[in-house]
Amino acid sequence: MGGIDVLLNVAGTGTHGLTEGYTSDQFAKLLDVNVIGVHRMIRAVASTMRAQRSGLVINVSSLLGRLVLPFYGPYSATKYAVEALSDSYRVELSQFGVDVVLVEPGGFKTSWIGNLVHPQDQDRLEGYGEFAKAPDQALAGYEQFLDSHPSQDVGQVTSAIVGLVEAPAGTRPNRTVVDFVGMGEQVDKMNEQLAQVTAGIYQAFGVDGLLKLRV
Repeated sequence: MGGIDVLLNVAGTGTHGLTEGYTSDQFAKLLDVNVIGVHRMIRAVASTMRAQRSGLVINVSSLLGRLVLPFYGPYSATKYAVEALSDSYRVELSQFGVDVVLVEPGGFKTSWIGNLVHPQDQDRLEGYGEFAKAPDQALAGYEQFLDSHPSQDVGQVTSAIVGLVEAPAGTRPNRTVVDFVGMGEQVDKMNEQLAQVTAGIYQAFGVDGLLKLRV
């Protein structure tokens, strides 16, 4: 019987609009897909990977799992959660030879944009007056921006994922940023700083010696 080598968690729902306009039901569905779905899938393979003492989990997050831009609030909230969930799983599963890593893409012009979930509570949106039109204007501007930057090729995300799969176990970076319009450079700096802070906290609390982990 074969084992399980790789789990790729790439499914996700995007949002765009004023945060107050999202109903609790909308938010719950978003959390179920973007966060609980990731946890559900990892739980489905973790025991097998632990038993075989090998495996790779790749969770696709976003630069918006590190940054918050206007009109992406609920989406960013779920991606921040995926980042935290991945960090926790990384520590715990690394003790059994299982790598858990994150891919953080920037914005790419794909069908993801056409499938964005928009807020449903029109009464709340009306309370914002003219500003309620701002999300649509911002999204149109962003699509034009992407059109003017052909280097932002979604195929680069695929290449990054393949590179992680092919890399030797234990050598994979915790986070891989994929962006070619400038945002990614800033997130790389944040990631480096977080790694230093995390390592310092582990050392301060005396748990670094218990963990077979590169933070």
